[in-house]
Amino acid sequence: MRYYLGKSTLFIRGSFRAASTGILGGIRSVSSLINHTVPQDWHHDDPEKEIERVAAAEGIGSDLFGLLTSVPVQQACILQYDFITVFVTAGTRREPPSTAGTINIIICSSEGMEDAALLETIMVATEAKAEALLGLDLPATGTPTDAVIAASEGETFHRFAGRITPAGLRVREAVLHGVPEALQRHDTGTQSSRPAFFVYSRFQGGHWAEWTPGKECPYYPCHFAGQSCAFCYCPFYPCKDERLGQWVTSSGGGKVWNCAACTLLHEPAVATYFRKFPNASREELMQYAEQQTQKQ
Repeated sequence: MRYYLGKSTLFIRGSFRAASTGILGGIRSVSSLINHTVPQDWHHDDPEKEIERVAAAEGIGSDLFGLLTSVPVQQACILQYDFITVFVTAGTRREPPSTAGTINIIICSSEGMEDAALLETIMVATEAKAEALLGLDLPATGTPTDAVIAASEGETFHRFAGRITPAGLRVREAVLHGVPEALQRHDTGTQSSRPAFFVYSRFQGGHWAEWTPGKECPYYPCHFAGQSCAFCYCPFYPCKDERLGQWVTSSGGGKVWNCAACTLLHEPAVATYFRKFPNASREELMQYAEQQTQKQ
């Protein structure tokens, strides 16, 4: 999986088995997931055509799932909890249901899921969203236009995704934290060129930590002076490419992908190239890095 922002669209690319309650929804294999911002006064005459237009402009085929929102995608929250990454855009108002806003949630698992688990993931996310809204004392469990996409990559591993399973537990915690954070960013009119990024940290006890980019980060430089921090949390993780990382045994006895020594996206030239060409593959970036090294 890799993701990037256009002017008004969040693009998530990969090779997914996915389920969607949104536009062009259902259960099938897709290469792209889209969350697209439309103007507040946009008329919902043909949402399918709007998604197709956005995809065509990006050079994406029809194998996709898409969502629409009036919330700027730059106000999104991205939350990573081990193999689960959750994307949330949220806007809601204390008004009649017909004007209550939209909450879109996209869940991506780097570990495969059976179709039943994908559907269960949607159930868990929806339940957690309702719990989060009630915790904020909002008089609703959602809005009429809410939608959820659940997607996974890799060999099938998870048969179930209920709230106490490894997948469901992570999805629930990410949504519980992400919905209030996304609503706050929308309510305060946060002006940012990028979404907020949160990672679940087990350092000094389990908690969500918001990543601060660049020299504001207390760990800068974590690789080398002058490094780029544009992709601190790599959109290719876990790439499972043993030229860049390795499997290690966690304290719980499981295997975790460790790429702490990889500096590919920290090289300023490579980071700049990737921001200019967000569709670039990992192999393309590695070739570009090698070319830059040969020039030196």
